[in-house]
Order: sequence, then structure tokens, then C-alpha cells
Amino acid sequence: MSSAANSPTALAESLLGGNRRALSRLISWAENGHPGFPAVLEAIYERVGRAWRVGVTGPPGAGKSTLVNELALQLRRAHDLQVGILAVDPSSPFTGGALLGDRIRMEELTADPGVYVRSMASRKSHGGMARAGVDACDVMDAFGIERILIETVGVGQAEYDVMGACDTVVVVMCPGAGDGIQAMKAGILEVADVLVVNKSDLPGADRLYADLVEAAHVRAARPMAAGHHGASARSASPEPEPDASGAWQVPVIQASAGRGEGIAGEASVLEAVANHRAYLEATGLDNARRQKRFAQVRRIVDEELDSRVWSRSDLEDRVLAALKAGSTSYDIARDLVVELIDGLVAQTPQEETA
Repeated sequence: MSSAANSPTALAESLLGGNRRALSRLISWAENGHPGFPAVLEAIYERVGRAWRVGVTGPPGAGKSTLVNELALQLRRAHDLQVGILAVDPSSPFTGGALLGDRIRMEELTADPGVYVRSMASRKSHGGMARAGVDACDVMDAFGIERILIETVGVGQAEYDVMGACDTVVVVMCPGAGDGIQAMKAGILEVADVLVVNKSDLPGADRLYADLVEAAHVRAARPMAAGHHGASARSASPEPEPDASGAWQVPVIQASAGRGEGIAGEASVLEAVANHRAYLEATGLDNARRQKRFAQVRRIVDEELDSRVWSRSDLEDRVLAALKAGSTSYDIARDLVVELIDGLVAQTPQEETA
């Protein structure tokens, strides 16, 4: 692309016109923190908010990639929807790029013009979902993609970041790895809108299902038991309907993605996701999405402050000198925060007083 065609205005126009090269380039801009990306987002933002974003998370080895692949195939074949897949992989310690490359495992989808697959590095995000992932979803949304499937790294308790990007969170587990107990220990149930026991044809699947149902009941018995979207797990039955208090009942779905079972139809993953969407639309989808945007604002503020502090070339020498002089880590950090705040205040235009 020429420099003019690569400008924020031109890329925004190309994206809204359905140009896939613009889509890929703008996701790269989001990943790399390009200074022109905020201007692009402002230009396309009125088109953001139509896609339904489904996060697929859970422990490594649970079969998330296979499940995402089957979900995308069903959304294309049965519903003819435009599907985007964002596979958030661990970061390479050398390049910072995506390490596993889930698109390699989704060859059947990459040939479909109605599917867009993108791998993205988790970078500094311990929760497996970088700030750039939310921006990438916004770009795909504005492009016209109707369903966005976000597969996260799968690092257990720290997966809470995925909630900041998704309308529905699907937590996937499989038998044979102690996942039922691990889920209770790590608190992974707290992020789930839908629980899936994948590889349900394997020995131990029924036990895992029973463990998750029991864990859901234990969670519901706690005072003020509420999770994602005010979810309640008082009942873990496949019928995903509000309980008497109006809270969402997290369903436990049995599936075998490798066999294509439990993906579509009755008591399936797609049915549970559709019912969760209907529940949110009936009980306050706009408010739920505003809460997610608040989390994104915090991420951006954190990154901006981190950049402003540690981009200064003299800072490392100053910190090392302070440590040598006997200052504690807390004292040094506190002084840096005060200095940063004072600098930000000094840069803020003051209103003229009469």
C-alpha cells in the first residue's frame, strides 16, 4: 500500500468497504500499538457493537481449538454467518509474536471466504487476553463479521481478562486431567456463562460432569454467589434460563468436538450461547457491554502509564542509585507515581479564571 492508502482515514474507509487487507493491517496496528490506531477506531466506532463475541477458554489440552473449529463450521453451514476467529497464543520470548499458530490447526476454515482467522500473541497480558485483542475484535466487528470466536491461551485462574472482550464466555474442560477439582480451586467457574465438558466420549466424562454440577451448586450456596453478568449457578441443568431471582443459570453441556457432537441442536453449545444472548438482551445488554468497556479503559490507562514511566532512558540508573542508597522498593515506586502524577497535572491545560 502507498503511504496515502496506509493513512488512518484511508484504512478506515477500506475496512468499512470490505477490504480484507485493511482488516489484517489494522489488526496488526492494534497489536503493535500503532499511533494511528485510535484515529481509525474513532472513524469506525459507530459500526462497532453488532457482532456477538464468544470467548472459549479453559485449561490447556481441553480441546478448545477443535471446539472453536466445529463452532465456526456450524455457524457457516447452518446459519451462513460471517465468522471471525481470534486465537490468542502465548507470546514468543524472542519475537513477541504468537507461538503456537492456531490457524495451522484450522486449515478447513482458512479456505472459506466467510471465515477470517487470526493468531495473536498474549504479550504482557497474564490473563491470556491482551488489550489489543479487544481492539482487534472491534475492527472485525466494524468490518461486518457477525460472530467472533476468541480462543484464549488457557492459563486457569488468570483467564479473567477474557471477560473484557466477550459477550458470552464458554469454559471448556475435559476428563482425565483433574479439571473438575482444578476448576473449583482456581475459581474458573466465576468466568463461565456456559460450561462445556468436552471429549465426553472418554472415560471419566460423567464424573467430571457431576463434579461441575456439584461445584455449581456449592458456588450457588455461597452468600451473594454471583459471577459473570450476575450469573448464578443454582442449577447446572442444560436448560439455560433465569432462575427465580432473575440471574443466569450456568448450563453444563456435554460435547465431543472431535466427533461433532453437542455443538449444535438441543442441549448444545450453540444453543446455550444463543440462550445466553437472549437473556442478556432481555435483561440489559447495553449495561453489560458498558461494564466491559470500563475494563478496556483501565487496560489502556495502565498501558499508557507504564509507557510514560519506563520509556525514560534515565529511569533505570535512578532506580538503581536509589536502591544503592538504601531506599526501599515501595519508597521508590511511590516517588515515581507522585512524580508521574505531578507531570500529568502540569501538562493539563488549566481553565482560565475570570
